[in-house]
Amino acid sequence: MTGKEAAARKAVGYVEHGMTLGLGTGSTATFAIQALSERLLLEKLKITGVPTSRRSRDLALSLGIPLTDFANVTRLDLTIDGADEVDANLNLIKGGGGALVQEKIVAAASDRLLIICDESKVKPQLGEFPLPVAVIPFGWQSTHLQLTSLCETATLRVNLDNTPYLTDDHLYILDLHCNPIIDPAHFEKTLRQIPGVAQVGLFCGMTSRLIIGFEDGTVEERS
Repeated sequence: MTGKEAAARKAVGYVEHGMTLGLGTGSTATFAIQALSERLLLEKLKITGVPTSRRSRDLALSLGIPLTDFANVTRLDLTIDGADEVDANLNLIKGGGGALVQEKIVAAASDRLLIICDESKVKPQLGEFPLPVAVIPFGWQSTHLQLTSLCETATLRVNLDNTPYLTDDHLYILDLHCNPIIDPAHFEKTLRQIPGVAQVGLFCGMTSRLIIGFEDGTVEERS
């Protein structure tokens, strides 16, 4: 069992009957969705899932997890999601999988946000992992120019054929290299003031609990 899988299985243990549950996106969140489907089958657990991407939606449907659209709910009991990087204060970088906009909307509407990862994602400060920033395609070059004034580099995320990567929300992503990020909350606010920036992959003060999985199958929880 990998550290990611150990963390995911521990997190799914927090799911209770009748919950409305946010389903994250990414490799670690995939383990959680798979573990959740096992609980539903074995324990006849009844939950309703709200996916944060087409990928998570398709996986959940293939595993028989009941889903609803975010538009049909006002609050979620719990969201389980991964992170690309976590600092000592449980601030996060997310968006490596391209779903940062929907992930942040769902996380903000959740009573609790459970973040799962392996030990490689935990750092003293954020910034080693590139920071994804979702931008409006129109005039993205101007947005890019302003972002590069605040960091070392900002790289347009592209597909294998070198066309711009499009999120589920039809946005581009600029990956910012700005190591270290000393004050994540302030930096997020600064970035959000730039015209053309739709969302920033900094999740500050949102994590209710962090579950870190290790290669030996053990986990550590922080809150």
